[in-house]
Amino acid sequence: MKVELVVNGKQVSADVPPNTLLVQFLREHLRLTGTHIGCDTAQCGACTVLADGRAIKSCNALAVQMQGCEITTIEGLAAQDGTLHPVQAAFKECHGLQCGFCTPGMVLSTVDLLQRHPSADERQIREQLDGNLCRCTGYQNIVRAVQTAQQSTATAVA
Repeated sequence: MKVELVVNGKQVSADVPPNTLLVQFLREHLRLTGTHIGCDTAQCGACTVLADGRAIKSCNALAVQMQGCEITTIEGLAAQDGTLHPVQAAFKECHGLQCGFCTPGMVLSTVDLLQRHPSADERQIREQLDGNLCRCTGYQNIVRAVQTAQQSTATAVA
């Protein structure tokens, strides 16, 4: 089947088997390996991408289901000149990562979270990131990174 999407701002098109998962399409067809495969059951969040601005788990969506959608992966989040997105910068500043395996999914989930809940408190942040698992950090620095991004995003809007 033919699939046509916009991925990280670029129009892409490919013929794929109808059962190709979005995560497979991104990693194997487009070589965008920042989207990780963790559990294959939509439980861990390592494969999270933005589809039309909303966080989805790409191991749980067929590429053909995304026909015409705009997909953003971790590779497409920074500015063209390499300037980190405020959420990426906050994760770096607050040491919200260790091994980095969950980080792309966490960052993209945070982007969605801050778009939908710009004033989320710590409890809401923890609840909203519940579908993203991290085995290294203990989450405290991740929550701190979200709060830091929240402040920098609010400052940029004001």
